[in-house]
Amino acid sequence: MTRLPVAAPGSPAPIGPYSRAVWAGDLLYLSGQTPIDPATGRLVPGDITVQTHRAFDNLEAVLGDAGLAMDQVIKVNVYLTTMAHFQAMNAAYEARFHAPYPARTTVAVAELPLGASVEIELVAKR
Repeated sequence: MTRLPVAAPGSPAPIGPYSRAVWAGDLLYLSGQTPIDPATGRLVPGDITVQTHRAFDNLEAVLGDAGLAMDQVIKVNVYLTTMAHFQAMNAAYEARFHAPYPARTTVAVAELPLGASVEIELVAKR
């Protein structure tokens, strides 16, 4: 299978050897995005609400460059450094989607790159 990556110049540069997103047929798999400001390459300051919205802004930039929108997202994986952030993350999440909502998994992890509190990855369908 040939990987068809999405360039996504409006999102933060990858901090490792991975593509921001890769097409597989009509499915677009987006790599996890942390709350990095694409202009500075640094983590945005702020609480989990601010960080969640920045991660979604980064994901929306990738989706947009691929010609897709949030309404085409079918699966979301959310990684939090503590489940104490679940309620605030959930409120920010709900502001980004409309019913019927995508399928979702949320898990707590020991830590995330650059000290982020949240990382989010998506799968969308063309």
